[in-house]
Amino acid sequence: MASEATVSTPVPINNPVQRDYYWVRSFVAGGVAGCCAKCTIAPLDRVKILLQAQNPHYKHLGVIETVLAVPKKEGFLGFYRGNGAMMVRIFPYGAIQFMAFDNYKKLLSKRLGISGHIHRLVAGSMAGITAVIFTYPLDVVRARLAFQVKGDQRYTGIVNAFQTIYHKEGGVPGFYRGLVPTIIGMAPYAGFSFFTFGTLKSLGLKHFPESLGRPSSDNPEVLVLKPHVNLLCGGVAGAIAQTISYPLDVARRRMQLGTVLPDSEKCCSLSKTLKYVYNTYGVKKGLYRGLSLNYIRCVPSQAVAFTTYEFMKQVLHLN
Repeated sequence: MASEATVSTPVPINNPVQRDYYWVRSFVAGGVAGCCAKCTIAPLDRVKILLQAQNPHYKHLGVIETVLAVPKKEGFLGFYRGNGAMMVRIFPYGAIQFMAFDNYKKLLSKRLGISGHIHRLVAGSMAGITAVIFTYPLDVVRARLAFQVKGDQRYTGIVNAFQTIYHKEGGVPGFYRGLVPTIIGMAPYAGFSFFTFGTLKSLGLKHFPESLGRPSSDNPEVLVLKPHVNLLCGGVAGAIAQTISYPLDVARRRMQLGTVLPDSEKCCSLSKTLKYVYNTYGVKKGLYRGLSLNYIRCVPSQAVAFTTYEFMKQVLHLN
């Protein structure tokens, strides 16, 4: 029986119709994985944004205090403010990222001769950047909506946020504030995330096939990780990737929020934003503010994302 680590690409598909269906199935698998992952940690994601950008209503609070304060101030649904925009964004984001990763990996291996663990790192980085570029405006809108507090709202919904940003912040460029730090941060985050998961997966199936693996439901000749092992590998991958890229994520959020922040003029570029946050708040309370919460959210998020994608690959016969 072959492990999925060694049989990482499907049998070549010659029929154009079948090839189209494969792309559609791959797109759907990635989109479902992304949505499941984000729904799992939506409340923690909202709290993270409030802390990262020093929201005036919560800036004096820590992680636990903010988690307790949000439902008191905004009700339980306050945890899901901006989640509608997140779901609109995350389906194409997850779909593009996972589908792009598989295709970049094949391109690097077959066309450029790059193989081994390094091609996972490069393919993951390229996939993350591709997904970000295609879905960034939705991420900006989602961040703006999530930053709002009940009783102090600038936008009434997704459509209103798009219209307001377009008319008041310079048209299309207004939707790409913070794109550079996002891309710079996404490259190591997505790269190390896919690299760590793929490496742990291949090593596990190679050295401990009986205890960590099982036959794939859609192809018994392919060995895949057991669900709980998938969750563990995905969680470790998320934790490592997040630690490396977190300061850039803080800068990205502050730049995305733009004029919503009273000190937005000091966050007009990546270098200025990082310097301002460091000089004003320091490392622990600035560049890494909310990191403990981010561990709590990114570990289950990545665990669910990778596990759901592996499951959807079997359901949609992608192995």
